[in-house]
Amino acid sequence: MAELPFIPLAVPNITQAEGDNLQECIRTTYVSTVGAFVGELEEGVAKLSGTKHAVAMGAGTMALHMSLHALDIGRGDLVILPSFTFIASANSIAHAGARPWLFDIEADSWTLDAAKVRAGLDAKVERRGEDWFHVDTGERLAAIMPVYTLGTPADMDAINAIARDYGIPVIADAAAAIGVDYKGRPIGQCADLTCYSFNGNKTITSGGGGMVVGDDDALLTRIKHVSTTARVSTDYDHDEVGYNYRMTNLEAAVGCAQLERLPKFLSAKRRIRATYDEKLAGLPGVSPFPYPNDRQSTCWFSGIVVDEAIQPSASEICDALMNRRIQARTFWKPVHLQKPFADVPCEDQSVGEGVWGRIVTLPCSTQLTAGEQNRVIETLKEILRV
Repeated sequence: MAELPFIPLAVPNITQAEGDNLQECIRTTYVSTVGAFVGELEEGVAKLSGTKHAVAMGAGTMALHMSLHALDIGRGDLVILPSFTFIASANSIAHAGARPWLFDIEADSWTLDAAKVRAGLDAKVERRGEDWFHVDTGERLAAIMPVYTLGTPADMDAINAIARDYGIPVIADAAAAIGVDYKGRPIGQCADLTCYSFNGNKTITSGGGGMVVGDDDALLTRIKHVSTTARVSTDYDHDEVGYNYRMTNLEAAVGCAQLERLPKFLSAKRRIRATYDEKLAGLPGVSPFPYPNDRQSTCWFSGIVVDEAIQPSASEICDALMNRRIQARTFWKPVHLQKPFADVPCEDQSVGEGVWGRIVTLPCSTQLTAGEQNRVIETLKEILRV
């Protein structure tokens, strides 16, 4: 009997268009950080985000780090962050010399719980001059970094209200959220700075890479300057310690071809999510990923949440699917459970702790066929003995 074809979790959707753009880079010899595709991608992402500016980066983590750096956030500062996020969010804060202050998520969106942030600030910070300080550690409250989990924006109205009240900027980790609106507005208009990732498993990819978008002329100019080694002339003159963080023209060439197909990719992601939700509805012991009614989502990943009381567990389900040549994975281990961040300020994590170990992400590549998805669904039912 022939072996069943392997169904991966999430792989790039690459066509001849990406190859044509890469060939153009080779033809012109513009393969490094200078080239037309970098500017084209920046312009396209800025327009899509509803912002004046965009600066391309070598990775989403770099985009977050440069955003913090440009806002002069560093040693002695705290940045509010949901603990339920990929560790890169917290790493970027550490790279800047600051520390995360970890808060819980909402059950219906898996994004930062603004009400818990408000309560935590009311109870644990005090004003000294123009700034607010964490009473227990003495560190300055410097920023809020909401994470758009699964491509779903956080409650940005409430988060921006907190930011205004405390006089701090908002840096949105929108790694997987490119192309969505928040209550009729492009997401780039919902934060001081918004950062995307173009890693290989994101909705669109440049093979790697990331982007910072925003409207502040001086801020985005500084981000571009510092991320390009802070060079001020062709005579190798640099005015501060800089970083070599810029995206290459090769990466941007892939990203430009991907960006043209973003509407089709988003449609596919949402169709895949809807199919899983419909076909697995009513399955005992499992529930769908959250999707709040008041926000769009890219539906970056799709999958199920397994009840604690049932067997097999999330990790056992992933193993069983892999044994049947279907790739599935568990999801983010919260930051407060990670060794590098075990000692940072941390509030109640009852929602995040209750859900993270029960998540199974299922195949959701944009080119996933109906037949492949049906095989995933039927195999999952078999594993769950339904």
